[in-house]
Amino acid sequence: MVCKPEQGTPSYTSWELLHSAILRCQACPRLVEHRLQVSEQKRKRFRSEPYWGKPVTGFGDPEARLLLVGLAPGAHGANRTGRVFTGDSSGDWIFEALHRFGFASQPFSTSAGDGMVLHKVFISIACRCVPPQNRPSPEELDRCRPFLFSEIALLTQLQLIITFGRIALDSFWKSAPGGWAVKCEKPAFIHGKMVALPGGKSLLTSYHPSRQNTQTGRLTRDMWYEVFSAARNFLEGESLAAGWRWK
Repeated sequence: MVCKPEQGTPSYTSWELLHSAILRCQACPRLVEHRLQVSEQKRKRFRSEPYWGKPVTGFGDPEARLLLVGLAPGAHGANRTGRVFTGDSSGDWIFEALHRFGFASQPFSTSAGDGMVLHKVFISIACRCVPPQNRPSPEELDRCRPFLFSEIALLTQLQLIITFGRIALDSFWKSAPGGWAVKCEKPAFIHGKMVALPGGKSLLTSYHPSRQNTQTGRLTRDMWYEVFSAARNFLEGESLAAGWRWK
């Protein structure tokens, strides 16, 4: 695999600048309108709760070795709670697995103030605002890409990236700083496929833990655990080689 370097620098060079830019963003009128509409209408079971109704930043350890990239905030998950994959069924799968394999302090994520602490992992999304029918347009994804690009650049200890679903894979592939993935041939989207990237990093592709996948059996618990087991094993090997011990 031959890769040609691509020049480029992250749009935001600190976490403070990045998060401020994400929270201020109103670049996509359709998404702004939809996230506010969902926040006003609410789901019946959450009628008494305030909704976040803003773009959603990434969440986790700034010294992360593992990056998880999903699609977008859930309408009544992150768009309600303000924290990525928090308060919905996809998050239930993600945080339970992270806890099982030693990446998270607890197996549930219900609110931004629930005490969750992530160890050596950071969670992000391709689109920062909840999209109608969970389908951001290509143009909307393009406008969001500098945010993911900057997160990848700021995660200087990053060793492994797991993408959830085809759109997350596409967005990650176009967001890699320094050209270590952008000019390589993109791998086919296959669940559980590990790909070595230039610069010593690796990519692991997975189905998204959406209800459409988990309730139909397309993604089973065993398949899901295999992804996180592979991630843990990979990072333990990298850590031992570098003289770093897993906590």
